Amino acid sequence: MLSTLATPCPPGPQPAAEAGAVVTVSAPGRLHLGFLDPAGSLGRRFGSVGLVIDGPATELSLGRAGHDAVLAGTPAALAEAERASAWLHTLRQRSGCHAPLRLQLHQVLPAHAGFGSGTQLALALGRAFARLHGLALDSATLAHWLGRGLRSGIGIAGFDQGGLLLDGGPGADGRPAPLLARLALPEAWRVVLVLDPAHRGLSGPQERSAMASLPPLPQALAADICHQVLMRVLPGAAGQDFALFAAGVTGMQQRLGAHFAAAQGGSAYTNPAVGRLLHWMADSEAGIESGSGNGIGTSNASTAAAGIGQSSWGPTGFAIVESQARAEALCAAARRAGLVAPGLVLQITRPRQRGAEVAVQAAGAPSPRALPAAQPVA
Repeated sequence: MLSTLATPCPPGPQPAAEAGAVVTVSAPGRLHLGFLDPAGSLGRRFGSVGLVIDGPATELSLGRAGHDAVLAGTPAALAEAERASAWLHTLRQRSGCHAPLRLQLHQVLPAHAGFGSGTQLALALGRAFARLHGLALDSATLAHWLGRGLRSGIGIAGFDQGGLLLDGGPGADGRPAPLLARLALPEAWRVVLVLDPAHRGLSGPQERSAMASLPPLPQALAADICHQVLMRVLPGAAGQDFALFAAGVTGMQQRLGAHFAAAQGGSAYTNPAVGRLLHWMADSEAGIESGSGNGIGTSNASTAAAGIGQSSWGPTGFAIVESQARAEALCAAARRAGLVAPGLVLQITRPRQRGAEVAVQAAGAPSPRALPAAQPVA
């Protein structure tokens, strides 16, 4: 149940986290596959489809200490230290728990790249804080406290359980979006990520400005996107019908990409090099599926052999394919064709069927996994 009021801090250490214990949380990234109705043509805005993936993750540890300390294990983690410290302050104010803490940011998801880095960092910190202090706070409450989930609930639901997720958009009262459906994708399916570490997608004031500058998505187009999700994406996932699933993902991405192009330099992709590569991947997979033999064809959303698109504002693009062999062949063909521009990184990962992992280590016990060494934040 969502709580907006401060929760009294239980006196003393709780059984789940005894004195000297350290709580470690590892939160996976997610792909945001698209909104259903960002204009709210029927009164409720947004609604999202997303997919939790293995690979990129945020990992942190939190424990009691003699004095406050924030440590970072990587330059990227160092860049997130200020935001994490601000959220820690909010958690203390909301909960009434003010004991000194030692926070270690071992690694973080790439910021503003389409993986939901902010929500995963906030929820990982919130879950560690709640577990350390014995507070019964669910992820929706933590997200509300920390200002996450204002548009999409995919990151919140993904933190809890992973999988392919559909939410119904946030409530008018600011409550995070309810989860409408959760499906596990087949183990064999793979996701080819197209990454550009040198670029970032829109966020913060720029994102709000871009959203405000766009015309409302027409109701007929929102209905078409909902149809893609309800009659292609979800049935394809539930019935392990890859072609149907891929057609739905590509179809909704094409419609949303055309709508958001005005805020992305006239393209469905914020990064032109990522866009060129993904257009080629769509054509290449369509050519392979049709048996043309040369791997080049004309993509058709009704017969898509890959689910192609951009996660959120990018720059990360993705191609969801049916197998590891297909993913490897697609990456190799793209490199042979000279379409992997300098700076781009291709990574093969898989859908993840579980959410964040939480572990409690007793004082002095070694971590259950190897973690990057953390350095003090100046």
